[in-house]
Amino acid sequence: MPGKQTLLVVDDDPNLARMLNDYFQVQGYNVITADWGEDAVKVCWDTPPHLALLDIHLPDIDGYEVARRLHAHRRTKDIPLIFLTQKSERLDRLQGLALGAVDYITKPFDLSELELRVRNTLQRTLQKTLAHPVTGLPTGRWVDETLSDLLQASGWAVLLASLRGLDQFRERYGFVAADDVLRAVGLILKDLLGQSHSRGEVDFVGHLTAEDFFIVTSVEHVADLRDRIDARLARSMEYFYPLKDRLAASPMRDPLSINLGVVTATESTAQDVDALKVAILRSRSH
Repeated sequence: MPGKQTLLVVDDDPNLARMLNDYFQVQGYNVITADWGEDAVKVCWDTPPHLALLDIHLPDIDGYEVARRLHAHRRTKDIPLIFLTQKSERLDRLQGLALGAVDYITKPFDLSELELRVRNTLQRTLQKTLAHPVTGLPTGRWVDETLSDLLQASGWAVLLASLRGLDQFRERYGFVAADDVLRAVGLILKDLLGQSHSRGEVDFVGHLTAEDFFIVTSVEHVADLRDRIDARLARSMEYFYPLKDRLAASPMRDPLSINLGVVTATESTAQDVDALKVAILRSRSH
């Protein structure tokens, strides 16, 4: 897992808190401890941890209230919470999960199992942060790592598919409809990825920006892929509009369209990831 992850341990039992602190530090985590619920909320607001291990029985507010307060604010609502508690009743467990806890572990517990659950939760959270929230396709550091690998490779081609006209579409039909367009384009590209993987045509599909998709492939496959993507996406664009607008006599202003571009290893002079991104985005037709 890249970087050092920070865990918040919230428990009023000093012996247990010390044990968890020592154990997770040996495992390579930064650990912050708090023994009061109010302190836990303040720590999360000041410096949000990557995950919180949260006891339910605390001297002031209980763990459920801590969870409510954290999930009520944008800055802290996405912190994964694992409840540590002596309670084992089904209703208590359901209450914790209903408040957004990702796991619920009853004391006493096995430290190795707890660490495994923490690690798995952090891995799932990391994958979510590296994926576009609408399409689920890779973005951010995941994309940077893929492009970085290309800088040292040969024989590759990057096919850019830029969605044009989405801002105007969003103004006219709303955010939900615009997200549906993005999601549909992403699904089409995912479908292409599934069809092409067995033939070795497509190595990666992701986002450079929200509206700029790209596919990593090989020089020998890029022309055929471009033709297939062009044909499939071009005929899909009009169906995102209501029927009455598709049948209107006057043409729509700035309609949805797909612009394609290609960059190959032999053409690229990029020395770093940012320069390669610029080259890919400039490849789109105007």
